[in-house]
Amino acid sequence: MIALQNISVRFSETFLFQNASLHIGTRDRIAIVGPNGAGKTTLMKIIAGLITPESGKVVKSRDTTTGYLPQDGVRHSGRSLLDEALTAFADIKELEKKAESVRRELEEQARIRPADDPLLAELAHDLGEIQHHLEHRRAWEIETRARQVLAGLGFSEHDTARDTTEFSGGWQMRIALAKLLLLEPRVLLLDEPTNHLDLESLEWLEAELKQYDGALILVSHDRRFIDNIVSRTYEIDARQVTEYAGNYSYYETEKAKRRQQVEARFAHQQRTIRETERFIERFRYKATKARQVQSRIRMLEKMERIELESDEGHIRFRFPSPPRPGTVLLTLEQVSKRYGDLEVLKCVDLQIDRGDRIAFVGVNGAGKSTLARIIAGTEPATSGRRVTGHNLVIAYYAQHQADELDPDATPLEVLERSAKDETKARLRTLLGGFLFQGDDVFKKIRVLSGGERSRVALAKMLLSSANLLVMDEPSNHLDIRSKSILQEALLAYEGSYIIVSHDRDFLQPLVNKVAELVNGDIRVFPGSFEDYLEKKHRERQDADSTAEDEHTGEIKRSQREKERKREEARKRNERYRKLKPLRDDLARVESRIEDLETMKAQIEESLADEATYKNADRARELNRSYKETTRTLAGLYEEWSHVQEAIDAIERTEAER
Repeated sequence: MIALQNISVRFSETFLFQNASLHIGTRDRIAIVGPNGAGKTTLMKIIAGLITPESGKVVKSRDTTTGYLPQDGVRHSGRSLLDEALTAFADIKELEKKAESVRRELEEQARIRPADDPLLAELAHDLGEIQHHLEHRRAWEIETRARQVLAGLGFSEHDTARDTTEFSGGWQMRIALAKLLLLEPRVLLLDEPTNHLDLESLEWLEAELKQYDGALILVSHDRRFIDNIVSRTYEIDARQVTEYAGNYSYYETEKAKRRQQVEARFAHQQRTIRETERFIERFRYKATKARQVQSRIRMLEKMERIELESDEGHIRFRFPSPPRPGTVLLTLEQVSKRYGDLEVLKCVDLQIDRGDRIAFVGVNGAGKSTLARIIAGTEPATSGRRVTGHNLVIAYYAQHQADELDPDATPLEVLERSAKDETKARLRTLLGGFLFQGDDVFKKIRVLSGGERSRVALAKMLLSSANLLVMDEPSNHLDIRSKSILQEALLAYEGSYIIVSHDRDFLQPLVNKVAELVNGDIRVFPGSFEDYLEKKHRERQDADSTAEDEHTGEIKRSQREKERKREEARKRNERYRKLKPLRDDLARVESRIEDLETMKAQIEESLADEATYKNADRARELNRSYKETTRTLAGLYEEWSHVQEAIDAIERTEAER
């Protein structure tokens, strides 16, 4: 559907990529990966047609439509949530208006024209075409579909009537995502679609994208998400776009293999260079070897030197050893929290023990961040008790803490103030792991973006000697490599921690408990994150089974009705696909027959005229034309009969089903 041929893009004087080529097929599932700043978003915008490359070509098939979800910056206003979602079906609304207009005209013309009038047939054909398109887009269920998608992305039924201006930035992005899923473009481009989703919405989206009827291109730092969806990976690195025929895990393995091969070729080339240079140096001034020396000099000059990519995998960092606390770190007793009339937490009891590594999960707005702040001591509870244990030292990370950094300090200075015993080299290595390369470490905090400041605050927390870390969405703004560095540091950490996150791949090796917040209450699941997901899956199955028992008749009838409509629509579409080419052939044959019958009648009329025979040549020509026309008509009658029989056979088969 889309082909990018030798495209190049430059930012300032630096190329993001050069002579890059890629192809997107009808149902491709593609991930674009690479370090932050490599050009992933730029490549997505080129595919979407929002940016023109500096050189190269972008070729699209005529019927290709694209839909692009940016990382942020989308706002909606002036409509209710449901009405905004329904704008994705603007084409259907127009088709419905057109269908109604054609239907009225057909009824009016049918009152004043005979049944076999060609205009009535034409209007009926037009109405059938429109109805086919409406059936293909499932026009009868657009509102139901819109409500399903909004619910899947975490909106409540009450939300559908709210004005879109009432929703925050993260929810605005969900609205934009919902509209794209409803629009169903041929190529769907999603740039970090999971950033604003909670776990339930993330799992719903993953299932939705797996069955998406079109091509899908993803940029995401959620490794599990892209692993579960994509089948092809393009990496942008060192100004090159390289294809890998598999998901992210395959890409990692294959890249390691390719690097080993390049390293082997590099080592061999370096040996060749050293040996050649020794030969040149040894025989440079020996007349009998002059020609060989010059030959080797030219060989070195023409040699295409192999360059190794920088190996970033060696970056490691360990937390300082924390002080040993008591067995019980902290206890919450009957803790509640209100914001005006809104009660976020209701009589929560929670005990955090030494060695606990807990993930806080729940839908957006469930109170995860609020509970984290209460535990960290940065926000008081409305009621209840917060009891700290012996020798407890807490370090708290949240994205807003980035605003508390000294705006006139540099990232390196921020870390130096927090870890006076660490060398600059170690601190620069740590900052490199969080995407601060080269002179980036000397920029003032005030000129950094929000995401960059958040990464500085996170790096600062890694230098803490606390024995309880409380982290709210620590993996936001990190690429996969940076998340891996943080993950390894937490695995080696000797203390306890609480992580508010929905990143399944990040959490899986880290936690030994999962605390789920629902309706202001908390429920703790012992075990890994996978254990929690399996338990929740079983609970949903049990709940579905119970609901099935309680509402069997109604649900089954509803399901049967939906299945019936889907099957009818499928049959109509299948029947249309089979019949349309035959009916087109029939119309073509009938039109040809009509023309030839008119011609035959005219010839017969001429042959019946005595004056015709006064010109012998004219009479012979008319007789020849008459025989040829008669013969051609006989063939067309036979062709018409075969096509009509084929149409009748299909209609009989469909009627018998």
